[in-house]
Amino acid sequence: MTANEDPVPAANPVPPAEPPGAAAAVDILEAARSELAATTLPLAVPEAQEARRWVRESLAQLDDYVIPRYRSLDAPLLAVVGGSTGAGKSTLVNALVGYPVTRAGAIRPTTRQPILLHHPQDAGWFEGHRILPSLDRIRGTVSSTPVPANQAGAAPDAQAITSLVLVGHDSVAQGIALLDAPDVDSISDDNRRLAGQLLAAADLWVFVTTANRYADAVPWRLLLDAASRDITVAVVLDRVPPAAEDEVRTDLQAMLDRQGLGDAKLFVVPESALDAFGMLPAESVDPLRQWLGALAADAAGRAEVARRTLNGAVKSVSVRLEGIADAAAAQDAAARELQASCVAEYEQALSRILEATKDGALLRGEVLARWQDFVGTGEFFRVVEQNIGRFRDRVGAFFRGEPAPAVKVETAIETGLQAVILDEAANAAENVDRRWRLDAAGRQLLGVDDLSGTSAGFDAKAAAAIRSWQEGLMEMIRTQGQGKRTQARWLSFGVNGLGAALMVVVFSMTAGLSGLEIGIAGGTAVVGQKLLEAVFGEDAVRRLAQQARDDLHTQCQRLLDGERQRFLSRLEAAHPSSGNHLAGHAKALRRLADAA
Repeated sequence: MTANEDPVPAANPVPPAEPPGAAAAVDILEAARSELAATTLPLAVPEAQEARRWVRESLAQLDDYVIPRYRSLDAPLLAVVGGSTGAGKSTLVNALVGYPVTRAGAIRPTTRQPILLHHPQDAGWFEGHRILPSLDRIRGTVSSTPVPANQAGAAPDAQAITSLVLVGHDSVAQGIALLDAPDVDSISDDNRRLAGQLLAAADLWVFVTTANRYADAVPWRLLLDAASRDITVAVVLDRVPPAAEDEVRTDLQAMLDRQGLGDAKLFVVPESALDAFGMLPAESVDPLRQWLGALAADAAGRAEVARRTLNGAVKSVSVRLEGIADAAAAQDAAARELQASCVAEYEQALSRILEATKDGALLRGEVLARWQDFVGTGEFFRVVEQNIGRFRDRVGAFFRGEPAPAVKVETAIETGLQAVILDEAANAAENVDRRWRLDAAGRQLLGVDDLSGTSAGFDAKAAAAIRSWQEGLMEMIRTQGQGKRTQARWLSFGVNGLGAALMVVVFSMTAGLSGLEIGIAGGTAVVGQKLLEAVFGEDAVRRLAQQARDDLHTQCQRLLDGERQRFLSRLEAAHPSSGNHLAGHAKALRRLADAA
């Protein structure tokens, strides 16, 4: 047989009308498939790796077999011939056809490009992408003269596993097709994956093993999977020495019984010499050929095999969907925990910053010194307390003549507040980075990047935010002083002077100070408050101070939100999607299988 390189044009067979309920079943299956395809499990939680495999396998089974079979319940059965390396699968297929159509030989792996043998009148069922839609179709031809089995079929080609060779032959019974699959234990990862995909798309398995390898682990894992899915299985015990046939058959049958495969058909192919074309004696596979032929001729029997395998596949998918739903819930929980830890750390940082602005801490050091330079000595306090109105002119003259000290107060406040913001933002980043790295999902999201400090340019952003807050505060002073009764007063004190006083009032609560600092800071706040009250009145000062605090809160919140987003953006980019309704779809599929 030689393989043409031109893809087979899609045929449009007209299958029989769908039986009642088939359309509804397809709707249920497609809804589950849509939800499954939209499900992502990106976070490194314990359940993720296995669940991702379940997603791939379930999508493949729905696409390759379940949905196509529900759409065409009367289509020919697909019997996949699978088994271990060197078990003689291709030789068996050639013997069943009676002609070398698929390559057999000693070089491993022999079968890379899967070959689907069908009766010519069944071609329309396979030339389109009804089943195995991910594989391209190539039309194969049978040589007009016999060729040895080691030259038949397509030559092994590592790049050919993405296509399916279709071969029509009259020796294949109408109603059943044979697919020669790659080795289930191939040295090639791609071959093993393809073998698994083909077996999952089968209506029944013809599983080939040998007298000396029938107890191997890999074939039994697949056979146990078949048992769990209630797939019809025929086991072919190949190359059995005549003297050992009874013993080996009995042992293998006992193993099948123990593993829930007692109903599997067991065929023994005795060890035989191959003829010049690499063919087994025809009589060695007669029992298997006759069984397949009888099944192909029995429409009711074929339908029963298809329904049994289909229901098992649907149940298998439903079980995997339940597991995937659990994994999706674990992903959501992990994402919420990572998000909560990040949000909590930055909320605490914001609270500490705001606490520092109202407990008097910012009135220490440089800010206090610059304020003292600005307003003068204790005599200034005493005169203000005795007669703020009489002293107003002197203070106003002081402010107007010496504008620089007010600016120095603003600068000192900016520097002190910036230091607090930078310190707390860095602490929050370090804490989030540490907490995330203690979690597998968090470590995965962070990778090799170090986010334990503030972002580049954050110090400049903080300084700009503080200046913006100060400018807004000055604008409030101007707006509040527009009335005729207060205009002259605030003009006499100056915007910068009143702004500095308002900042001091905002930071005036003395909790956290001790000893002499309390007296100094307390007196400082009294002076600032009395000056403002003299200009605007007591109620207005309270409103101004509250608005200033609210604006500062907004500026700090915005700064920390930007820093926090460095972490949350990674979570948002990788956050699991969908999966919320998978458990419901799993129940719907289980009901569908049970009702069939």
